[in-house]
Amino acid sequence: MWELEEGDELLDTARVPNGARLRLVRNGEDFVILLDRNELMSTDVCASEVALAEMTCARLGKRAAPQLLIGGYGLGFTLRAALAVLDSSAGVAVAEIVPEIVAWARGPMERLTAGCLDDPRVQLVHDDVAMLIDAACGGYDAILLDVDNGPEGLTRSVNDWLYSESGLQAASRALRPGGILAVWSAFKDKAFVALLEKTGFAVEVVDVDAGEAPKPGKVPLEHVIFFARKA
Repeated sequence: MWELEEGDELLDTARVPNGARLRLVRNGEDFVILLDRNELMSTDVCASEVALAEMTCARLGKRAAPQLLIGGYGLGFTLRAALAVLDSSAGVAVAEIVPEIVAWARGPMERLTAGCLDDPRVQLVHDDVAMLIDAACGGYDAILLDVDNGPEGLTRSVNDWLYSESGLQAASRALRPGGILAVWSAFKDKAFVALLEKTGFAVEVVDVDAGEAPKPGKVPLEHVIFFARKA
């Protein structure tokens, strides 16, 4: 549970549509987005968000004009990492349902954003990533989801659809042959792996370093990425 401490500055609040409250907090050069009283994402623990993009793109290999869909802009680490490894032929759609997050990216976090939202390869969509997935048919080489804390509707209950059998079937339809659904998570989930496999995906579960500063006597924090490849 997060309590504001000395040096913390509450910059703004927002609310996920039909979901929880978000708070943007700054301490010096660091930013944190809180979901109610829990840390949702921060600039000092971001390695796994970068890995989400880098490892997905590496698994895609060389493809002509790859098309990616990123669910949730967040602090932009996944988007910037994807743009860094993709060539000029690529396209990246970013679905962000909370307008304040985009305003924060262009406002107090403009330096961190580094112009990534204005990259000509990027299409910013102010809508639910589930809508884009459900509407697509063979449109994407990869779908990267980092909208919750794992395969459950944490930020809002309707996100549960994304990780349900019908949601995964829609993701499969939205992907091109050999395409990848990559889901960031703070925890492992055997039931989710089984559901991915039931839907027809080949699944790889990878532990990744969260990038947290080392602390004496504490096991390094790890996150999980589920890579699900369409046949």
